[in-house]
Parts: sequence; C-alpha cells; structure tokens
Amino acid sequence: MSAAALLDRPCDTSRLRGFVTAFADLLVAMRDEQAIIETGSALMARLVARDDWLPDVYARPHPDRYQQYLLHCDSRERFSVVSFVWGPGQSTPVHDHRVWGLIGVLRGVEKVERFRRDGQGALIADGAAELRAGQVDAVSPRIGDIHRVSNGLADTPSVSIHVYGGNIGAVERATYGPDGRPRPFVSGYVNSEVPNLWDRSRPA
Repeated sequence: MSAAALLDRPCDTSRLRGFVTAFADLLVAMRDEQAIIETGSALMARLVARDDWLPDVYARPHPDRYQQYLLHCDSRERFSVVSFVWGPGQSTPVHDHRVWGLIGVLRGVEKVERFRRDGQGALIADGAAELRAGQVDAVSPRIGDIHRVSNGLADTPSVSIHVYGGNIGAVERATYGPDGRPRPFVSGYVNSEVPNLWDRSRPA
C-alpha cells in the first residue's frame, strides 16, 4: 500500500491535535520542569490510552533500524512530538537527550535500561524497566537522561510517542560506547511530511 493510501486510512488525529494544543497551553502556564513533567505525563497518558489516532505511515518499522517520525514541532521549537517504532530485536544505542522528555508506549513493550555516571565519570547501569502500552516514563538531565531502549517483544513491532522540550531531531546529543565516551550525533527524522492536524473541513 502506498504512503498516500496509508495517510488516507481512517484515524482520529483530533486526539493528537488536542494533545499538541494542551501541551502548548501547558508550556505557557508552567515554566518549572517538574510541573511540566507531572502535568505533561497525565496528558501523555490520555493520548496513549487509545490506539486509534496514529496514521499507519508513522508507525511503519524498518527491517534494519528503529524509526523516528516527526508528528509535530512547535513553531517556536519549544517542544516536538515524535513516534518511535522498533521492529523485533531492534534497540537504540546508549544515548542522552539534553532536554526533558516524556515517553508513552502506544503499542507493544519497551525495555528501558538506565545509566548514570560514577565518581570518575564512567557510565554504570542504573536499573531497567519494561514499559507496556499506556505507561509513561520521563527523562531529563536533572532526573536522569542516559538510557538505551529496545523492543520488549521478539516478534512484533513496538511503538511509543515522545514529547521533548525542543526540536529533538535538531538537538546535538551523544551516544555512548562501552568506554563511556560521548560521540556527538543529531538524530533528524525519517519522514519529510507530518500529519495535517489542522484541516477541520472533513468533519465540518
């Protein structure tokens, strides 16, 4: 099926539009990171509680690597919303974010391995968790920003929705090898088009 046909499949993108609008309002009302994370987590939980709004074209796995699709970027780049898609057996490298972020699992299971620096600056394991559909996690340099994420299912893709405190595809970040040394990277996005959330003419 073509990308255009996938985009035309029925789905309720008004849920994503409502999330984007509510998050923009949140950032006007609140400046404190902890308050943003707490209130934003509730918004994210409501978004991922229903799996009827994400167009299939932004949930397609790739046979070789995980995918990061841009769903929305605020006009001032205060926040961005992306979908992450992991095929069976796929994982990210150990990496950081440099901004706050919220992760909500929409489909499947994600395994999160957290890391922190010891007194000498080396990376050490700092716990792991499995996130299932409907669950929300948070990252930031303040509360813990370095992790590795992998698909928790051996035979099915997993999809999560992320919101970050910046245009995450353009933020210079780092991956980390076994030696713990940072390697700069900019993730970009795999898609060149984003969902049209603002066309209300069809319901009208």
